[in-house]
Amino acid sequence: MIKAFLLFTSICLAFQPSPGIDKEEAQKAFLLLNKIRINPQSFTSGMGFLKEVKAMPQLKWNDTLAKVAEAKAVDMATRKYFGHVDPDGYGMNYFINKEGYKLEPKWLSSKELNYFESIGAGAPSGEAAIRNLIIDANTPSLGHRKHLLGLDVWNAPMTDIGIGYARPVAGSPYMSYVCILIARHRW
Repeated sequence: MIKAFLLFTSICLAFQPSPGIDKEEAQKAFLLLNKIRINPQSFTSGMGFLKEVKAMPQLKWNDTLAKVAEAKAVDMATRKYFGHVDPDGYGMNYFINKEGYKLEPKWLSSKELNYFESIGAGAPSGEAAIRNLIIDANTPSLGHRKHLLGLDVWNAPMTDIGIGYARPVAGSPYMSYVCILIARHRW
C-alpha cells in the first residue's frame, strides 16, 4: 500500500505543470532597456528623473547569462520565493560562475554574494518589469536603476546581459518573475 502511494505521488509530481519561460517578454525587456540606455531623455514621461541621466552604450545579449537568468526566474516561480538569495543560501555570483561565465575569485568568497542581478515580480510584461525596476520605488538605494542604466562606477563598465521572464503556474503569489543579469568578463 505504501509503495503504491509513493508511486502515485511520484507520478502526480511528474505531471505537475511547471513555470514557463517567456523568451518573447525577455527580448522585449532587453530591447526597451537598450532604448532607454541610449536615449534616456525620450523616456521621461512617467520617469522624469531620466532627463538628468546620460546616455550609455547598448548592452549585448549573452546566452550564458540568459540561461542563468531563466533558471533563476523559474526557480523563484517554482519554489514560490522572491529574493536575491535562493532558499539554499546561494546568490547569483555562484550560479553565473558555475555556468561558465568566469568571475573574479574574490567575488566567489561567499556563496550568497550577488553583484550582477536585478529581480522583479508581478509585472504583466517584460517591458513593465524594466520600467518598474528603473523607477525603483521603495528602494532607497536605487540599486536596480543604477544596475540597469549603468549609473555608477561599478555598473557603468558592464556590457553583457541576460534576462529570464517566467510565468508561474496557479498558486504562485505573483503573475511573473524576472531576473536581469548584467555583467562583464575580464575585469
